[in-house]
Amino acid sequence: MPRPVRFRSVLPRPALSRRARFGAATVTTLVAGTAVFGIGQATAEHSVPRTDKEIPNLTQVQDKIKAYYGDTVTADGEHYASPDSNYARQVRGIEAKARAYLSKALAKHDKDGGKDGDQGDGKGNGKGGRKDGGKTRPAIVLDMDDTTLLTYNYELKVGFNYTPETQNKYLESTDMDPVFGMNKLVNWARGKGAEVFFITGRKESQREWSVRNLKNVGYDVALDRKHVYLKNKENPPAYLPCGATCTTVEYKAGTRKYIESLGYDIVANFGDQHSDLNGGYAKKTFKLPNPMYYLP
Repeated sequence: MPRPVRFRSVLPRPALSRRARFGAATVTTLVAGTAVFGIGQATAEHSVPRTDKEIPNLTQVQDKIKAYYGDTVTADGEHYASPDSNYARQVRGIEAKARAYLSKALAKHDKDGGKDGDQGDGKGNGKGGRKDGGKTRPAIVLDMDDTTLLTYNYELKVGFNYTPETQNKYLESTDMDPVFGMNKLVNWARGKGAEVFFITGRKESQREWSVRNLKNVGYDVALDRKHVYLKNKENPPAYLPCGATCTTVEYKAGTRKYIESLGYDIVANFGDQHSDLNGGYAKKTFKLPNPMYYLP
């Protein structure tokens, strides 16, 4: 099978994002929607499994993940998700809802002249706007890994065993595919007047590779430092009171709060983890599917 052109190697080959992980077995409930997995599984969960029957079989979990993504293997052994997979279909359904919502939200924002005094309160209730009731510009915020860029090839390459070293090597030399259809949705929203911001847990040292990847796979939006936010533990920004010790929620919600302070109204926030979405400072959130890992 010829190598899909959508996944481009820029050098030898690179990796994913800064992620604190649970093992792939932990995400079974995201794949199957239940703790019951296979014949003889227990019907109740305990924080510490009482028998092996309460623990999903790791090989079976990985096989289900591959089936969900429509795993396609090329002649050179590279793994890709299929555009005909259940994953791709689920993503397209979420994108359709997002597009319908954004069509109305952006039109209303334009009609109202960006007048909105409804502030986000940091509690994840979807509020947003300016405290002084002044005019705002509509914006959308997106996470990067498995929200705008698909990590599936990297995950299979490392056997779902993320390390900072393999991630760096991979990101340096390889462009991840866009999450199916997300580049088109983002570009469409930008054309409708939404400013686009990316907030990722990737390290500041990975900025050049991340921006290159977004650009190469069709995100035709501003990708400068004012629009792409990466985690900087060495020199955390002054607008984050938690500094270098921020949790994911504190870092992402605090950055959204900062973006709104610049005069933007975040009408939608997209992420594959609940920690991408919690904390407020967005009128509506959209959760992308990800059964491969969990990031608190």
